[in-house]
Amino acid sequence: MATEHASGGSTSSQDSAEPPDPVLSDISRALFHLRRVWFKPDLMKKIRAQTSGGPGGRPLQLSNLMVVHAIAALSAAAEDPGCPTAEVTVGAVAERLEIDPSTASRLVGHAIDAGLVSRRPSPVDARRANLGLTEAGRRVRQVAERSRRAYLAGLMSDWTPEERAEFARLLTRFTEAAVRTPAELEGIDKIFREAGAD
Repeated sequence: MATEHASGGSTSSQDSAEPPDPVLSDISRALFHLRRVWFKPDLMKKIRAQTSGGPGGRPLQLSNLMVVHAIAALSAAAEDPGCPTAEVTVGAVAERLEIDPSTASRLVGHAIDAGLVSRRPSPVDARRANLGLTEAGRRVRQVAERSRRAYLAGLMSDWTPEERAEFARLLTRFTEAAVRTPAELEGIDKIFREAGAD
């Protein structure tokens, strides 16, 4: 909606805003498209083809893979002598995946039912469980990592080693910054509010 100035002219709220940075616009579009590409079902199909299903032939789900990767990372961290605890709990999985504990509990339960995760009583606190990967879980993780590395190798086959190293450095730096400063929780609601503002 146009707004009047003291000089008698008018301008829209879009006109008064600073012009968008074209580089940031390119990055935003690339990230949006990358998410769609990265989570296509092709990876899951490849992993399912190279691993056996869970009990009763239950197919592998993306949520199973998320839990497997989270537990693998938490288990590796727990082996660090400086780690305050050597246990992997549902709460730790929730924090790693940035989801609420009830959702994490459900996803961990599904991964256990699929035969990918084991659960044993905690020697520290009997009220909670210590989680680990089963042999099937470790195999699924290995296949997933191998598939992703092969996919990335194909995408970057014409990149020089220097370009790969620089991309890895910058992407890691970007990811660490994003983790430290997550996107606003308002998200879509804020976009629609601003788009509908007069």
